[in-house]
Amino acid sequence: MRLYPTRGKKPESPESVPFSEAILSPAADFGGLYAPSELPLLDITALKSLLPLDYKALAKDLLGRLATDLHESLIDEALACYDRFDDPANPVPVKRLNDRLYVSELWHGPTRAFKDMALQPFGVILSALAKQRGEEYLILAATSGDTGPAALKSFENRPGTRVVCLYPDGGTSDVQRLQMVTFDAPNLKVLGIHGDFDDAQQALKSLLSSERFKAKLKESHIHLSAANSVNFGRILFQILYHFHSYLQMVRLGEIDLGERLDVVVPSGNFGNALGAYYALKMGLPLGKIIIASNDNNVLTDLLTTGRYDLNKRRLIKTSSPAMDILKSSNVERILFDLFGPDRTRELMERLSETGSYQLSEEELEALRSLFDAAWSNQKEVSNAIREMARRGYVMDPHTATCLKAADLSQSKRCVIYGTAEWTKFSPMVLSAISSGERVEDKEALKAIAQRYSVPIPTSIEALFSQRCCHETVIDKRAIEEAVGAFVAP
Repeated sequence: MRLYPTRGKKPESPESVPFSEAILSPAADFGGLYAPSELPLLDITALKSLLPLDYKALAKDLLGRLATDLHESLIDEALACYDRFDDPANPVPVKRLNDRLYVSELWHGPTRAFKDMALQPFGVILSALAKQRGEEYLILAATSGDTGPAALKSFENRPGTRVVCLYPDGGTSDVQRLQMVTFDAPNLKVLGIHGDFDDAQQALKSLLSSERFKAKLKESHIHLSAANSVNFGRILFQILYHFHSYLQMVRLGEIDLGERLDVVVPSGNFGNALGAYYALKMGLPLGKIIIASNDNNVLTDLLTTGRYDLNKRRLIKTSSPAMDILKSSNVERILFDLFGPDRTRELMERLSETGSYQLSEEELEALRSLFDAAWSNQKEVSNAIREMARRGYVMDPHTATCLKAADLSQSKRCVIYGTAEWTKFSPMVLSAISSGERVEDKEALKAIAQRYSVPIPTSIEALFSQRCCHETVIDKRAIEEAVGAFVAP
């Protein structure tokens, strides 16, 4: 596997880099990302050979076909992280919601969110590569609520790594915040910022592309990387569970092998949807990839009108904070794959300079042949949670945005992706179910657990008695100084 800069390369830069280089140094030329230009294609015979495999065996087979430059023993070590999920043999259960709709639950890992699927093996690999090179890495993570806890858990006490996690103060659920600020490891630093996720992500991208900042780190013999999905190391592992979910639907007898299956993805930064797109390119028989958004519906606008416009938008804080994003980084990789590096650079520079870009009719048609989109407002999200609870399934607000979007599906069966466990958003879920006032997390957790006989993971219950180790909240203009102070000798 070779990865290419999405906005083209500078004369002195290589045309492409191996996977290991991209995971360690994810920033490409001209502020771009790294992405593959070719992927292996699996025919129906190859897909049939995958049917008997459990998740780890499936993942290893697909990673072998993707031909990264990682040693087999390192891949085995990385995939062993799934032994810590609720069911190691099936870390992504697919469950029936009704005659037509199924949910693929991606949240059975240590931090109860889908980010564990990629970030737990990611931490193993990056740390091992750093050790092989005898180098130390500063890993930056910007989070809207789920990336942060998963990244911190993955890199906790790992040699050769230090992690700085940026989160928007007041922009996450209480459980998400507690999952970050209670980590007590010397190689981890959590910083709240006065701002939103887009501010945190922009700070991350600026530091990744800052030669001055990287030179300053180099003085301390530290290299710079990132745990966000700007790093293709994250995306690689997000391809795998789309294969698993499709094959599980075949195993359940709900579809025939080769039959098209629509999937609905609650999307903020577009990484989950990008994984589905790459799986489709590899031959997985997906139909439409339907993007579900909340009130921050910039992706719905893009996929229906071809226009990405931030000029008249302000970020809206919703009950689904991991989707409270306006600048979706991974759209860039779709643009690169469909329209090439020159056009991608033109569009991204236009977005940076003017706050918007417009696709041509032909470009929009190409995008619409692959994707569809819908969004749900707060009332619709609450109604969806209440209706599913009435049927006996407790759903978080991110996953709930999928129910309206699933109406766009034309396939016989449709799979939505459950991206977080309800326990991370219990006050909002209880309010939606009971149409009452919101209560504190501990009370809401207990009330829902008793009413619907659903367990509360020990890791969630323990948060409320743990010591807060990271209380710093700073202005976004002070991020570079705070990060520098953390890594200073």
